[in-house]
Amino acid sequence: MFRSFFLAGFEGSTGYNRHGRWFDQVAATGHDRTVERDYRDLAALGIHAARETVRWPLVDHGGRYDFSSLAPFVEAARRNRVEVIWDLFHYGYPRDVDLWSDRFPERFADYCAAVARYIARESRGTLYFTPVNEPSFMAYAGGEKGLFAPHGEERGWELKIALVRAAIAGIDAIRSVCPDARIVNVDPLCRVACPEGRPELADEARDFNERLVFQAWDMLAGRLMPELGGSRDHLDIVGINYYWTNQWEWRIPLVDGKIPPLAEDDRRRLPLRDLVRSVFERYRSEIIISETSHIGDMRGAWLGEVAVEAEALLLEGVPLRGVCVYPILGMPEWHDPDIWTPMGLWDPVCHREPCGDRLVCQPMLDALHAARYLDALAAGYRQVAAE
Repeated sequence: MFRSFFLAGFEGSTGYNRHGRWFDQVAATGHDRTVERDYRDLAALGIHAARETVRWPLVDHGGRYDFSSLAPFVEAARRNRVEVIWDLFHYGYPRDVDLWSDRFPERFADYCAAVARYIARESRGTLYFTPVNEPSFMAYAGGEKGLFAPHGEERGWELKIALVRAAIAGIDAIRSVCPDARIVNVDPLCRVACPEGRPELADEARDFNERLVFQAWDMLAGRLMPELGGSRDHLDIVGINYYWTNQWEWRIPLVDGKIPPLAEDDRRRLPLRDLVRSVFERYRSEIIISETSHIGDMRGAWLGEVAVEAEALLLEGVPLRGVCVYPILGMPEWHDPDIWTPMGLWDPVCHREPCGDRLVCQPMLDALHAARYLDALAAGYRQVAAE
């Protein structure tokens, strides 16, 4: 599918955080000023594909479109032969858009068509789009817990439906402009474990694992709420976001406001290959691990583990088309920009100068080099499937 099995994800969240303050992670990481250098650095590592964000609030001004914030990325991708999955809605949206309104899908579809038309005019080859990034998480954060705009509370289900309805309209609009475009529908893949000694919670945990976590993908595929207009063609490629935090104990008390993940050695933790296989068996679709990473000293070991799991899936014949290291650059926290999270392959030497010198996470770089054999393995399986 891509020229390299590994992709690089550039954190592209925008929006208003839980304090009502605007954040733009493309600008905060300096990527908007270093995109040319960033792509050259990727090419030197043998990475030729990326996830990027079209910042909807910067492009759409009351239905009038200004692509000046997008143009440098499209041009740099073309010059450096980087294949891009373009995120069109990564949490942030124009202030005059009402996500609860019946007009939201139409407004979003118009924007999707405009972006697709522009990128198609300026690009070559197959185009890849993610209309709505993580509708399940956005529904939770923005509709249930008030962590992002629209700062809803106890309206998560309502927002999830609105986001999927808009995504379906956006996909139709993209394909009206680019009939051959591929759609990568990205959502977190999570799993909960029943607490020890609490068998009465087993049914709830099973319901989460077997139904709730798949709701957005099921809507897109037309399996749930078919009146939204979803179909198997709308689902297309499934993008799985998976971090070390994506498995936890059901109904576990929060620690400092966060859900503590299962320990690495917890026997209830399922291997990544089992989780990905469950998605393939459910949808029989091509799959990308669209986000994965760890923090600090765990980055190298985590990437090595993901590579082992990816190899096992490829050998089983699961159509895993790539793994996206996300974020490839260290980034500030959404709700506290003075705190930086060391998750990337590169971190700035000085957080106040993100465009300056960077530190490389050597264990992560070593893990990437060690996993380069996956390029050939994935290409071989694609060739067999084509024949």
